[in-house]
Order: sequence, then structure tokens, then C-alpha cells
Amino acid sequence: MYRIERVKSGIKGFDDLIEGGFPRGTTVLVTGPTGSGKTTFGVQFVYSGAALYDEPGVIVTLEERASDLRREMLAFGWDLEKYERERKIAIVDGVSTVVGLPSEEQYVLEGNLNTEDFLRYIYRVVKALNAKRLVIDSIPSIAFRLKKEEEVRSVLLQLNTILLEMGVTSILTTEAPDPARGRISRYGVEEYIARGLILLDFVEREVELKRYLLIRKMRETKHSMKKYPFEITEEGIVVYPSGELY
Repeated sequence: MYRIERVKSGIKGFDDLIEGGFPRGTTVLVTGPTGSGKTTFGVQFVYSGAALYDEPGVIVTLEERASDLRREMLAFGWDLEKYERERKIAIVDGVSTVVGLPSEEQYVLEGNLNTEDFLRYIYRVVKALNAKRLVIDSIPSIAFRLKKEEEVRSVLLQLNTILLEMGVTSILTTEAPDPARGRISRYGVEEYIARGLILLDFVEREVELKRYLLIRKMRETKHSMKKYPFEITEEGIVVYPSGELY
């Protein structure tokens, strides 16, 4: 009987919902509105790989500078720089040159890369580290950065093909403009490219916003379609598989 190899997410409570982890080599889209925890989810996945499972990972940050990301993640006790020195994590700075700032990072995306050069650069960094995990934060920033918004479907197809070829387990983040009305991705095509789809969103309870997680799709995996509460704690995201949605 064929057995699917699983990659543990490192997110407490989450793997219980997906038969022990992501299928190895899969591409998962994490979507949600601003502030829902998408970046934290992605970084926690890569950091846990380096810190707990001896799996190197690459973080492509297209929305904030690498130095800012490192500082923010220290709030969870995640010392990304430590694992960068050990070559277990690489952070690709995709922001500095776009906004016209100098960068002292080892891995920097130039401001005028076309789609092919962008994908080639990511491929090279993944291979340099022999990375097993990859996060790209975020898809809308890819389209903006490469000035290819009108060709987003083509860009995503190329990206997905390269990710599958590399064999990395990948998380891509995108914006969900209006999840309540079914708009769960910025361009309406991202969810069809990825093999897994996770929605992070809010629900209002007694004049307070509460976070919840919904697995809309995960190929090769049995999963519930329930909404599960989660919190962003001092140690990162914690999902409550047996919890009620408030």
C-alpha cells in the first residue's frame, strides 16, 4: 500500500487536522485578510523545520525587509539569524531594491527581475541550502514586483512547476479580499494552482474578533471542513482541534 510521506508543520495542533502533516513536496496556499497570521504561519513552518526537524528552509519576503522580519519573529523566541549562520535558513530580501534602499543581505532580489529570472534565483537559493521547505510571502507582491499582474496565472503555473521539480514543501501566502462572500484570493486563480488551501480569518463574537482556521483543500489528505479556533501566542500559532468556534 502506498504510504504518503508527511512533513510536520511545527504548528501546535494543526497536524492533527491533516493526518500528521503536509504531504511532502506539496504546495499549500495560505490565504486570509490583513492581520490574520499568514506570515507567522509561513515563518513558523520554516523555523520549525530548521529548529526541530533538521530540514533547511528558505523564506522569500516580498512585503517587508529581512531585518524587520527577523526582529518581529524574536517576539516568538525564533532566532532566525542563528539558523541562517548554520545555513539551515535563508531569507531572500525582495523588498529593499524595489523601494530603493541598500541591502546588506546575502540573498537579495534585484528590482528589475523578470519572471524567469525571479524563479531561477529562488531555485538557486533552494539548491544552495538543499532546502526542504519554502515560504513565499506573498503572491500579490510577486505580481506587483514583476509588473506581471495581467499574467498572474502564467506566473503561478511556472512557479508551481518549479516547486514540484525542486521537491520542496512550499507555502505561498495571498490576500483574501472578502472570505465571507467567497473571495478567498486576490486574483481568483491562486487556489486552483496549489494542492492545499488554508484560510485564516476572523469571526466576531461579543464585539471581539476571534481567529479561526479552515482547511478548504488538501490533496492526498483526509481533513475536516470545520472552522477551528486558533491563537497567536508568545510561541507562535496554536490551533485547537477539539475547540468550539466560540
